[in-house]
Amino acid sequence: MEISHELIMKGVKFAVVGATSFGVDFGTLYVCKEKFKINKYISNTISFVISATVNFCLNRAWSFSNHDPNVGVQAMKFAVSMTIGFLIATLALYIFNDRMKLNFYFSKLLAVSIAMIWNFSMANLVIFSQAK
Repeated sequence: MEISHELIMKGVKFAVVGATSFGVDFGTLYVCKEKFKINKYISNTISFVISATVNFCLNRAWSFSNHDPNVGVQAMKFAVSMTIGFLIATLALYIFNDRMKLNFYFSKLLAVSIAMIWNFSMANLVIFSQAK
């Protein structure tokens, strides 16, 4: 199977957006959990919602250069997909942190890495795909 230059570029841009969103996610998580002393799973949810919003906007505009006027439907698909990715990451976070007793932030890094595979696949194939 040949991987096109276009797919590689989408993947690179997706990774840059993901790194940006990851920074927003971790920064928000840290502030909520450590500074405001909010429960780690509630903090994780808050940080996810904020970073997912950033992620959608940047991926739509830059990674996939998508100008579909039906942004509401696209946002709903994104929300469903990201929710599934969030559940995957939360389960992984629970396994790594609560069961395996790994550091919480290291566990978060592993969990996000696992969910990224799902997120890119759905973004490329379903959410931002454009009929040619």
